[in-house]
Amino acid sequence: MSRIIINKKNYLHNLDIISKQAGSKEKVAVVLKDNAYGHGIIEISKIAKEFGIKKAVVKNLKEALKIEEFFEDIIILSENVFHTYSHSFHIVINSIEQINKLPKNTNVHLKVDTGMHRNGISKNQLKEAIDGICRQNLNLTGIMTHHRGADELNSEFFWQKRNFGLVKEEVKRICEQLFLPLPLFHSCNSAALFRTTNFSDDFARVGIACYGYIGNPPGFDKIDLKPVLSLWAQKIATRILKKNQSVGYGGTYKTDKDIIVSTYDIGYGDGFLRINENQSYKTPKGFKVLGRISMDNLSLDSQDDEVCMFDDAKDLAKIHNTITYEIVTTLSTELKREVI
Repeated sequence: MSRIIINKKNYLHNLDIISKQAGSKEKVAVVLKDNAYGHGIIEISKIAKEFGIKKAVVKNLKEALKIEEFFEDIIILSENVFHTYSHSFHIVINSIEQINKLPKNTNVHLKVDTGMHRNGISKNQLKEAIDGICRQNLNLTGIMTHHRGADELNSEFFWQKRNFGLVKEEVKRICEQLFLPLPLFHSCNSAALFRTTNFSDDFARVGIACYGYIGNPPGFDKIDLKPVLSLWAQKIATRILKKNQSVGYGGTYKTDKDIIVSTYDIGYGDGFLRINENQSYKTPKGFKVLGRISMDNLSLDSQDDEVCMFDDAKDLAKIHNTITYEIVTTLSTELKREVI
């Protein structure tokens, strides 16, 4: 059976690098949305807790409930069904309208739009939003924003950082007026954290870097992150293809000599995406994908009983003209995750 192997040592290695960059383990919140970027939300949560991480970020309540036992604080980014939540859950408010939909005593993090123009209130709405949070008897536990271009070599990162600095000043002023305790401030994703010296937010929300990848532009110091996930496939059958015989749908691959070919139990239905036939892909051991990838299997010039399809998503991301995030998050939740 095909499976995903999670390298615990590599994940702990990455968390150590991230914690040092942030200043401490307490200043790191691991992002576990979308099944921990395809790595397995339960498996990754257990390792993060063992390392000493106390904060996590998820997409919705369903994900939060799965990992409630592992973390002291869980930030929920985009929940739309509201009821009474656990004291350890913190709901992100993405708009003014959302405030009145939340039940009393809910912990909330207010998202402020500093330039991404996707979710969050404007800086000019801060007083209105915080007044509304008080009227609704909500607990303002965090103020956050999200960078749109920290992984690109331009000045937008510094522009947004300055904007968030102005937000911090305004929030502190409002909280002083209303005798409110200061919330926690957080803005940095993976790329932003590693572009920041003297990190001063209360914590960073780190996703892709935990799993061994970073999108920072050329020119920055190399960060020694290690990929955590590898995908493995099991052999189904082996046969000899004679010269000029083809394999797979459409017969698009034709041999120029007699070769041994095996099929393996992984395909695009499992999240190993079809490869453009103008591209060539070889596994880490050098086996070539032959012909079209089917829904549930593919062919390789291999006889091995088990083959590692990839242990670093960067090569596949280049072939598919996409990012490493898409390669790993596409992997089926039905695939077994095994921690070694």
